[in-house]
This record gives sequence, structure tokens and C-alpha cells, in this order.
Amino acid sequence: MPKIRILPSEIEINARAGETIMEAAHDAGLFWPTTCGGQGICTTCLCTIESGMEHLEPASRSELKTMTEERSEATIRQYGMRLACQARVLDGDITVNKRGVRAE
Repeated sequence: MPKIRILPSEIEINARAGETIMEAAHDAGLFWPTTCGGQGICTTCLCTIESGMEHLEPASRSELKTMTEERSEATIRQYGMRLACQARVLDGDITVNKRGVRAE
């Protein structure tokens, strides 16, 4: 089962293949900051993928559109940014950085 390590809080959770980062966090009893409730229309859940980007489905056109409304595409690619509500785990472990993630 893939693992997601969340920085800076140093929380490690399990994820099922096909599950989004945010879904895995919620299943583990964590609060993940969001404004739109996981619809992919805000950038509140935006996180940086520190390692394991290859273990996520590629970003969809709608996810890229939402992110580029707030940041440049070059910045998104340079820092490995993804919307946690849209980034689906394929296989393998990932490490993400998102402030505000905590136990509910």
C-alpha cells in the first residue's frame, strides 16, 4: 500500500491506489485545508510534491487551469505543485509539503 509522508508535520499515512492525496488524509482522520471541499476549483489544498511525482496520475487540464489562475505554469512545474484534491496516487510512496494538515 502506498504511503504519503506529509511535511512539515511529519505525518505518514497509507493511501489506496486511485485515491487522491486529500481523500487519503481524510480517511486517516486528518484535516486538510480546503475552501471548495475538494471540487478542484480553488487552490487552498495546493501542495508541493517533494518526492514521488511519478507515483501520481498526471495533472488534468482542469487541475492545471485552476492552478495557473493563481500561479504561473513555470512555477507549478518548477516546485512540483499539485491540488491534493485532484492528485491521484497510482503506486509507490510520495512526500508532500502542506502547512495546516493536522489531526481532526
